[in-house]
Amino acid sequence: MAEYQPTIDKKLISEMPKVTFPGRIIIIYSAEEARKAVVYLNRCEVVGVDTETRPSFKKGKINDVALLQISTRDTCFLFRLNRIGIPDFLEEFLLNDVLKIGLSLRDDFNMLRRANKKDPRVGNWIELQDYVGRFGIEEKSLQKIYAILFGKKISKSQRLSNWEADVLTEAQQQYAATDAWATLEIYMKLNGNE
Repeated sequence: MAEYQPTIDKKLISEMPKVTFPGRIIIIYSAEEARKAVVYLNRCEVVGVDTETRPSFKKGKINDVALLQISTRDTCFLFRLNRIGIPDFLEEFLLNDVLKIGLSLRDDFNMLRRANKKDPRVGNWIELQDYVGRFGIEEKSLQKIYAILFGKKISKSQRLSNWEADVLTEAQQQYAATDAWATLEIYMKLNGNE
């Protein structure tokens, strides 16, 4: 099993070339589109998952999850949960045997549970923050873990943008897709599947 450097300096990351998701991004606006995406995703062995929530700048106010990103190595689906909710078949996908890789899953699960009936933790999930420790990596942020493994920087400039906007900007789409895809890429590299 390969060992990697445990930590990385932020200044070093700032000097790295930027990485963005290289595949196609499909935005899901309806339950019908979501069903087609889930049929496709159910054929996958492993996917990367992330969520985005519109930031709240008022103390005590927490917004619902607006976007669920599920990525293969070449396609990322952006489910606009603020429009379609979580249909039963999407919930079933989150609970099924397809291996799902994520980071800071506790936060994502808490947000999804607020909009949802079932706890997605019963599905087939790997929390990267725990998993990378097996390889000597002590960092917990996606940006730092990715930089250690690939020598490239994931931009975080869109993190606090409005994820409930009527139309997601190109930058938002790229940011959201990159985050979900990067979790999958990290898992694949750690398992020798580059």
